[in-house]
Amino acid sequence: MQLRNLAIIAHVDHGKTTLVDELLKQSGAVRSNQQVEERAMDSGDLERERGITILAKCTSVDWNGLRLNIVDTPGHADFGGEVERILSMVDGVVLLVDAAEGPMPQTKFVTMKALALGLRPILVVNKTDKPDARPDWVVDQVFDLFVALDATEDQLDFPILYASAKQGWATTTLEEDRVNLDPLFERIVDHVAPPEADAEGPFRMLATTLESDPYLGRILTGRIASGKVKVNETVKAIGQDGKVLEQVRLTKLLAFRGLKREPIESAEAGDIIAIAGIQKATVADTICALTVNEPLEGRPVSPPTMAMTVAVNDGPLSGRNGGDKLTGRMIGDRLAREAESNVAIKVTESEEKDAFEVAGRGELQLGVLIETMRREGFELTIGPPRVLYQTDENGKRLEPMEEVQVDVDEEFSGVVVEKLGQRKAEMTDMRPSGGGKTRITFAMPSRGLIGYQSEFLADTRGTGILSRLFTGYAPYKGAIPRRQAGVLISAEQGKAVAYALFNLEDRGPIFIGAGDDVYPGMIIGEHNKGQDLEVNPLKSKQLTNFRASGKDEAIRLTAPPKMTLEDAIAYIQDDERVEVTPNVIRLRKSILDTHERKRDQKRRADLEASVA
Repeated sequence: MQLRNLAIIAHVDHGKTTLVDELLKQSGAVRSNQQVEERAMDSGDLERERGITILAKCTSVDWNGLRLNIVDTPGHADFGGEVERILSMVDGVVLLVDAAEGPMPQTKFVTMKALALGLRPILVVNKTDKPDARPDWVVDQVFDLFVALDATEDQLDFPILYASAKQGWATTTLEEDRVNLDPLFERIVDHVAPPEADAEGPFRMLATTLESDPYLGRILTGRIASGKVKVNETVKAIGQDGKVLEQVRLTKLLAFRGLKREPIESAEAGDIIAIAGIQKATVADTICALTVNEPLEGRPVSPPTMAMTVAVNDGPLSGRNGGDKLTGRMIGDRLAREAESNVAIKVTESEEKDAFEVAGRGELQLGVLIETMRREGFELTIGPPRVLYQTDENGKRLEPMEEVQVDVDEEFSGVVVEKLGQRKAEMTDMRPSGGGKTRITFAMPSRGLIGYQSEFLADTRGTGILSRLFTGYAPYKGAIPRRQAGVLISAEQGKAVAYALFNLEDRGPIFIGAGDDVYPGMIIGEHNKGQDLEVNPLKSKQLTNFRASGKDEAIRLTAPPKMTLEDAIAYIQDDERVEVTPNVIRLRKSILDTHERKRDQKRRADLEASVA
């Protein structure tokens, strides 16, 4: 059977996963009457809830005697590490672009990686059935993007298809009958080269992804670069330095067939397979025959740009909110497993007791990791995210920079430019994008985007789209204003009383409700003034002969805001933490004791004065 390996790459929400769903149905990999959830490839709970692809997924379809191994890749820049690894497994890419939005920053990121590897893209202009579609403009924009990315003459001669993944059709021109996806299948067969692999050489495979299965254990996925492999064959794993990591007998070979991963007896060069039962090898290691001594070259992955501290929950309510994984050892083991399978994440031990420094690509990636651990039963405290600086040859500080692109209604462009300007953004382009919208491009520090997403959505009434792309390092841009308000800190432990919260509302917004557990050092609200204020949320009304309980009106509290994990992480300052448990998310000071906290504040002030 002939073979083609390809990836589908695109920006967030341009229709990658929906297109894969339709390819599965129309190839017969999924029966027409089979009940399959929408966006079947997004199998994780978080992926379904957020409508994004977080982990790359493999599948395959058989069409007219041809097997297509298809990889569905993440579209968000924070998960770019997945994209970089997966492109080394394929021989072609389908570049999916929204017919109204055109190329976005993440489109630029993945296309740049694909072109650098010499891959020749097939352009699919998706959602051409939308009322605001402008497919000719999109094709021009993609061509300009390819030129800007130094595409070769071969790469600039790309096939173009117009499609609606949701309706299940693709055409080579806008005038053709819209029937099915056969034109896309045909373009893939004609345009994507068969895998270049040495069928007669010794078995070699570069491990590209790693995952854990409760029944099969560790599973390594990759493409066979040369040779054949059979079940029960003895192979070895070697690292990038050429050292032998282990020698094992292959007990389980798996191949991707439709939505399932099925056991197979053997596999040949060029195919994408998964191997179970290897204990030590990880991503970028080579699985090979015993006669092989040189490893396959692994693809370099861009380093992390942001980090946060993850520590045990040392608060007085630890273990009382559904968590059963509380110790530093459990947290460290879980983070180590994540770093092993996700090459974009780095974990190191912190100077603090039972604490770890977790570095990644951005707030979303780190937030997804913490949310996943929370659902697994972990209790943690999280510090505020911070960017990772570098220094140049003269010792000057460099910081990570982003290209930020926003699409907003014209009436909101002023407030967005003003807010991002305060965060050290420099506007590089501003132009109308049709439909009463404006597209504005900025160059700005990564740290200026920390905590801005929710503010951006509020400023644009939920209609704005913000996309970002890491572009490199530049000289430090100076201080960026942080949260101006102080916080209300509980001075007592117990359950909050409605009467006390009612009397605190004029101090600022309250984050908790009556009956919620509180403890000393816990943040229960925001203080309208700049400084922190300790308060007593347990104070009840004193009853006397002259003030009977029945004479007052019922207390009506303002509903506390629903703060998500990302909101909480973005809100806290350097001396604050987020307490994450399976059932509750709380804000707190990193030092709970009042006197110790004041001594620490004095030490910080003295240090800043000495530096100044």
